[in-house]
Amino acid sequence: MTSSSPRVTSGNPRAGLRRAALATVAVTALTLVACTASDADSDRPAKDDGLGRSGAAQTGSVAALRTAERSTDRGDSARVESTTTMGSLMSMTAAGTLGWDDGITGTLTITYTGGTIADTMRRLGSTSMEARYLPDAYYARMGDAFAEKAGGRHWVRYAYDEMADLAGGSGAYLQDQMRNTTPQQSVELLLASGDVRKVGEEQVRGERTTHYAGTVDVADLAARNPHLSESRLADLKALLERAGVTSQSVDIWINDRDLLVKKVEKGRTATGELTQTAYYSDYGADVDAEPPPADDTQDFDELLRRQGGTGLSR
Repeated sequence: MTSSSPRVTSGNPRAGLRRAALATVAVTALTLVACTASDADSDRPAKDDGLGRSGAAQTGSVAALRTAERSTDRGDSARVESTTTMGSLMSMTAAGTLGWDDGITGTLTITYTGGTIADTMRRLGSTSMEARYLPDAYYARMGDAFAEKAGGRHWVRYAYDEMADLAGGSGAYLQDQMRNTTPQQSVELLLASGDVRKVGEEQVRGERTTHYAGTVDVADLAARNPHLSESRLADLKALLERAGVTSQSVDIWINDRDLLVKKVEKGRTATGELTQTAYYSDYGADVDAEPPPADDTQDFDELLRRQGGTGLSR
């Protein structure tokens, strides 16, 4: 998935910096819940026919993943901690609670720890922000220093209906992912790979888990997979192709309650290697996601125009 910024114009360098930060914050925060990558490198053995890896072990892995998919889906919400690295562009951490009963909802604290995005945010006064995900929009609290330079309002609202304009070709993908992505999609991707293998039993943060791995080849999804319905395969393939994904490595860890507790997804983008590691705990946790006060919130596109830009590229 590429993460190009929208084209805006201004003769004011500081205003340009603010607009670049606003656009980048949107793309990278959405990446946390919509993370896929392209051209994944993998040292895994080649797949065989049909089910991928033959025999009872392959069949048992598929059955276990199907159970985990259902259990994770029914969890509805969880505590999430993640780290994401996207080449030289950025590295960041996130922590909070997300729900997926009706799209993605919840609150995360995001901290940019490295890369050019962290440098940009540091010049604007803070490398950490609060992000709120609601059914129709995503909100980012940019901090006091930013508010002083941007009309006094702390929160920026990014409407999902405008995501297609935000990041060029990847914007529509982000829009779809925000409305459809759930933690069990990592399990579905592994089922879709036709390359499922059981790595072994491992401890993850004190829990006994089973580690499964595979590589998703987008061109092979429909031809090699008996594990998902045609419609679900088509949805997954369309999402991956829209993001420019050709292949992606997926590792997941499932606990004794058949719940996803860790995932690692790796690939390569135009800005370098992308890696995301996420941990899930406290399934069924309460999700607190309220829109911020209207008088302290500014729409992203309106803010761009008010600062002298042309808004989102059309």
